[in-house]
Amino acid sequence: MHQNYFFLRKLAQKLDSELRGFTLQAAFSQEKDELMLAFFQGEREFYIKAIQTSTFSSLQFPQTFNRARQNSVDLFPALLGQEVMEVRVHRQERSFFIRFTNNLVLLFKLFGNRSNVVLFDHDVAVELFHRKLSKDLELDYRQMDQDWHLEKEAFLQAPQNLRKMLPTLGDVPWLYLQENGYAALQAEEQWEMVQEMLAKLENPSYYLISHQKMLRLSLLPLGDILETFSDPIKALNAFVPQYRSQEYFQKNYAATHKQISRQLEGAQKIWWQIQEQLEKWHHGTPYAQTADVIMANLTNIPAGTKEIELYDFYQDAYRLIKLHPTETPQKTAERLYRKAKNQKIELQLLEERATRKEEEVERLTRQLQELERLETAQQLRQFLKQYTPTQAATQVDLPYYVFETMGFKILVGRNAKANDKLTLKHTHKDDLWLHAKDVPGSHVVIKFQPGKAFPAPVLEAAAQLAAFYSKRKNDSLCPVLYTPKKYVRKPKGATPGSVIVEREKVLLVKPENPFRQHMG
Repeated sequence: MHQNYFFLRKLAQKLDSELRGFTLQAAFSQEKDELMLAFFQGEREFYIKAIQTSTFSSLQFPQTFNRARQNSVDLFPALLGQEVMEVRVHRQERSFFIRFTNNLVLLFKLFGNRSNVVLFDHDVAVELFHRKLSKDLELDYRQMDQDWHLEKEAFLQAPQNLRKMLPTLGDVPWLYLQENGYAALQAEEQWEMVQEMLAKLENPSYYLISHQKMLRLSLLPLGDILETFSDPIKALNAFVPQYRSQEYFQKNYAATHKQISRQLEGAQKIWWQIQEQLEKWHHGTPYAQTADVIMANLTNIPAGTKEIELYDFYQDAYRLIKLHPTETPQKTAERLYRKAKNQKIELQLLEERATRKEEEVERLTRQLQELERLETAQQLRQFLKQYTPTQAATQVDLPYYVFETMGFKILVGRNAKANDKLTLKHTHKDDLWLHAKDVPGSHVVIKFQPGKAFPAPVLEAAAQLAAFYSKRKNDSLCPVLYTPKKYVRKPKGATPGSVIVEREKVLLVKPENPFRQHMG
């Protein structure tokens, strides 16, 4: 009820007794959606902080306030040095104003997400705190009083229309009536209950309550009463910081929980995919074993054979083996031995990636469990400071996107200027550089790892990205050239992204982003 007419009426009375005779010495903003007003009278000081975010609007009255040296903007300069003549609330409305000398008036319009502070000079609106609410320049603070009256005869005819008859009542008084059995009473009894409630609102206490797990400032005893006040300023000073902490906690907890849960789900999905790949590796027949079987049966294989059943001494059984009719069995075996060598490297990389992904799953699981134990805004702030932002968040200022497969990082330039930064400042001479052939597109780099060859699946994935982030994105197939970065150079004066490439090879791939299923 901190924006309710009944509360603002008492607050305006209190401010009128406190501020008359004070002069405004400073009006500024150093936080978005927050206006600070500093009043002085001799040695006495009084501060008003108007908070007007898209989700919360209220006033707070700090005992002291130190203005920051930076990021501070002066506002309402015409008010500086002006003396407060009166503070008055509008009848049955969620607004009040401070009248100053020299016909200056500062209106506080507390209309939820349309709240604003408006300066009037000789009754004409001349300056807004929230400039985006430009229609507030058409306001006339002299015409904002409302004349809502609750007539007994009209009420008894339709007591269910109470909220329409008295729209400034607000939701908390309505909840108060409901919790006290209003709906089950006869019309006369309902009228009596409303009159008793209005009497309490006329001379209220101020309750800090928890209702349906939400912190509220109430003029009526409702829900779980946490604190009780007799002064509206002290009530607001207690309510606002706690409410904003609760709002911060709820908003950031939900966002952080969703973020970590999505990361965990993605990591678990990738880990299971890696496990499936490893299962296939371990249960499939290794290339080297097939080559051994072919070499052991060279004399039993007729020339030009496409497939043949041979005795597999590893399994102690005959097995169907496919051959290339255009090459000798010995050449087929040699090719399989080469594949086996790469297979061993790829298996090692896959196992290393599985280990890293499993560690990531464990780390994210611990983070989520720790997050779910938090209860206060302060604990959440410490949690967010402790854990670094996600990869997606840290990549915002980088000139490239980052993908990873089989332990290798693949970098993709964001645009022409970013291509230059990627190729010239973020690469090693032994990195592998890729680009869609003969068309504009992103530079793509596979980061080199000492002692490790670039696996074929990694090269293919990078080539697909180069095709996908190019003008050939919608082609069925795209030629992609690749070469070590040391054979890529930029001529002096060339346009952004333009380079000269030497000793390139070409790979034909389907343009697509093979990582899209894992991206948030």
